Amino acid sequence: MKIDRKEVLHIAELSRLTFTEEELDAMGEQMGSVLEKFRRLDEVDVSDVPPTAHILPFVNVLREDKAAEPMPREELLKNAPESDGSAYIVPKVLE
Repeated sequence: MKIDRKEVLHIAELSRLTFTEEELDAMGEQMGSVLEKFRRLDEVDVSDVPPTAHILPFVNVLREDKAAEPMPREELLKNAPESDGSAYIVPKVLE
């Protein structure tokens, strides 16, 4: 199955990618091939598998929350790319 050119262009725009004309055709075929492989997963019977099942037995490792002395400000600011001596200086993101 080949993905049509319009859809490849849409995906490329969302991904901020540019392709040549030849690459567009190749990408359509490659994306279609990948989707076909994923469609094969629909054939697997998972009706008896709980939705949260995982192959590894995960256990959350949590520590007790204990109050402690805060780190000295100077120690924390040592890792800052830029500071004014009392706070981090970061680029402005809002007008």
